[in-house]
Amino acid sequence: MTADDSFDQLDDDDYPAYTMGRAAVLLGTTQAFLRAVGEARLITPLRSPGGHRRYSRYQLRIAARARELVDGGTPIEAACRIVVLEDQIEEARQLNAAYRRETGPSDSTAAA
Repeated sequence: MTADDSFDQLDDDDYPAYTMGRAAVLLGTTQAFLRAVGEARLITPLRSPGGHRRYSRYQLRIAARARELVDGGTPIEAACRIVVLEDQIEEARQLNAAYRRETGPSDSTAAA
């Protein structure tokens, strides 16, 4: 791996660059919260060769959304489920938009 390859990873949203401690500081939460969202299977951190949890920026964004819900009074299990459902809805919207672009405009009045 060259130095250029290493720098390219800094731009990768999925690269596990953050330790648990650093991730907790960035999110303004505790390490226990990160363990809890992991146990709820909202995010699955990668492990370093030494077995330590490592988080990506993408995972931190997901955990931050869960934290917003928990801070608003939602139980952590429910918050994790809400985040998963929100993610699924967004993915479906993107797929729907891509499908509409591929098929072109439809005339719904022609079917009536």
